Amino acid sequence: MKHDIRALERIIQYKFKDFKLLEQAMMHRSYTNEKHLKKHKSNERLEFLGDAVLELVTSEFLFSRDRDMLEGHLTKLRASFVCEPTLAACAREIDLGSYLSLGKGEDASGGRERESLISDALEAVIGALYIDGGFAIAKEFIMKFILNDIEKKVIFNDSKTILQERVQGVGGGEIEYRLVGEEGPDHQKKFIVEVYIGDTCYGTGEGSSKKAAEQKAASGAMLKIAEER
Repeated sequence: MKHDIRALERIIQYKFKDFKLLEQAMMHRSYTNEKHLKKHKSNERLEFLGDAVLELVTSEFLFSRDRDMLEGHLTKLRASFVCEPTLAACAREIDLGSYLSLGKGEDASGGRERESLISDALEAVIGALYIDGGFAIAKEFIMKFILNDIEKKVIFNDSKTILQERVQGVGGGEIEYRLVGEEGPDHQKKFIVEVYIGDTCYGTGEGSSKKAAEQKAASGAMLKIAEER
């Protein structure tokens, strides 16, 4: 069900001078195609701009947050923080999908929950904020709704590699992933994995595949290590 976009201004705590920018940020190409609007009326151009702003703000955030981290680690963490699953999780926190203008077919097929659509829409909102209010306004939104409490909401795309590098960097023990459970029928299987560093369990993850469960376990391990530090 589509909600009134005006309510979105209250949620993101910003009133647009040019409200049409926010409307465009919520306009998926399936809607513009169905309404026979020009292609550039969709949110894709704003998404392009918002992606660049998000990358810059995230780079600055990571650079200032850990002054000892090398460029390679910074690059991997940035990619994980701005990846589709993370942005989709942030978009769900403000129920962004309910404000999207979608074509009837896209709407009927669950487009409001589709990660690719809502993550793109979030970047489009950033682009719209940048044009309407400038860099400081866009940065404030990113810090408040994306980079807040990031360790607890992010699902790293490559947590296993990053965890391995972190543990090696401090001379830690061997990392081992142990499958401790499987639940559900074959077509909806859920795997449960624990990750050990030496003899200590540092995280548990669940997923529809062993690989996904391992990535989530590694993400949990990284959070525990950060808390210990």
